[in-house]
Amino acid sequence: MKKISEKFKSVRVKLFCTLSIIVIFIIALLIIMNSVVLETFYTMSKISAVKKEYNIINELYNTKDPAIFTQIKRDALANNFDILVEDENYMFIFSTNENFANAINQNSNIKNYFKIVDRNKQRILYSEDRMIIKKIVSNGLNCILLSGELDNGYKLYIQIPISAIEESVRISNNLLLIIGMIAIIIAGIAASYASKKFTNPILELNIIANKMSKLDFSQKYQLTDSDDEINELGNSINIMSEKLEKTIGQLRSSNLALERDIEEKSKIDEMRKQFISDVSHELKTPIALIQGYAEGLLENVNADDESRKYYAEVILDESNKMDKLVRQLLELMKLEYGKREFNNERFNICELIQEVIRKCNVMLEEKEIREVRFDMDKPVIIYADEFYIEQAFTNYFTNAIKHTKDVNGEKYIEIKIKENKNKNNVRVSVFNTGEILSDEDLERIWGRFYKVDESRNRADGGSGIGLALVKAIMNNYNSRYGAINKENGIEFYFEIQTTENKTNEKK
Repeated sequence: MKKISEKFKSVRVKLFCTLSIIVIFIIALLIIMNSVVLETFYTMSKISAVKKEYNIINELYNTKDPAIFTQIKRDALANNFDILVEDENYMFIFSTNENFANAINQNSNIKNYFKIVDRNKQRILYSEDRMIIKKIVSNGLNCILLSGELDNGYKLYIQIPISAIEESVRISNNLLLIIGMIAIIIAGIAASYASKKFTNPILELNIIANKMSKLDFSQKYQLTDSDDEINELGNSINIMSEKLEKTIGQLRSSNLALERDIEEKSKIDEMRKQFISDVSHELKTPIALIQGYAEGLLENVNADDESRKYYAEVILDESNKMDKLVRQLLELMKLEYGKREFNNERFNICELIQEVIRKCNVMLEEKEIREVRFDMDKPVIIYADEFYIEQAFTNYFTNAIKHTKDVNGEKYIEIKIKENKNKNNVRVSVFNTGEILSDEDLERIWGRFYKVDESRNRADGGSGIGLALVKAIMNNYNSRYGAINKENGIEFYFEIQTTENKTNEKK
């Protein structure tokens, strides 16, 4: 019911109904006018015709035209008249209709013929001194009758049957009804076509307006060559749509910029809080050591030069550690909060690994690690920032040096590079013999300042930031990284892309 109601409210249906009502009204008006006016007009024209015929016959008798009866017959035939002429003694002189004459003869004279007609069924249509015209409807009669006296004293009677006009009115009305039905059908088709032509653009504009209300400005009105009001409205809506789209686009851009500024400020605040927290946590011990040894120097706890030198070396060493820790924290913050831009380029990672091994020879000798396995004959080209890849690998390698132990008579570090051409990346892994980690530690070692062995001395323990730096670097490259326990040790790995347009998915 709701859909039907909506259909009746549409412009197309309203236009169709309006045109149909107009057609029905016009046809009804024509039928009424045909029924009322046509008969009256016909009657008036016949009155004029019989009056004219009266004057013609009167003139013919006055001029004593020898062809008078021929002319009367011609006029009677042309106008469907019944004409009767009698003299002053009521004797028939001429008649165009024998039945008309016989009817009069049977009633003695013309006066008796009309006396049989009920006066209530007679209507005088026209009257003057020597002429009267009546309409008679009685006893099967349905006619207009003129009775008058000519100049020579003769009596003239002209009868016109009017049943023909009533039949014509009836036929005309039936024809109008048929024409009306055809007109309604044609009007319906025309209304459907016209309404479709006029309402389709309106419906299109309505759809565009609804989309605009939902901030969708993708659809535009297709302008035509016409200069009508609908085309002008469509053009105005297109202009309004473009301006709204532009304005809303600017507002969205401003809003996004504002959101980014707010997010940026939040990140900076968070980074600042985290940095202060981390620094205050990690610098407490070195500051306490520096303070204690500095006080010892001031108070001359040990007067000999060797002790004072030792105190100064401890203070310098702790200062260097504090400086390194602060710089690492700053770098980690920038990586984690997306503040660091990478200078990516193509380089040979094998050369980078060999250089790191060379730099760490002193550490390898101190830990008595005599075997570092790395056999890579051909170059392996990757696409990344060489500085940060070196940092990531150096953290893995130095951690391996610190934690390498003799297992079943074996003590070594093994470095592998495995190319994956399907994914356009390489996997760099660093294995060292030694203790394996628990599942909990494998997850937690990537957090900042986490140390598996808290009892480890400060000299070898490190800051606990190295693996957190590796994690941040790999997250920026969207690359995989992790640690895997092996039978006789542990392996750390990361993956990096070999081409500019491919990245690996982090797991």
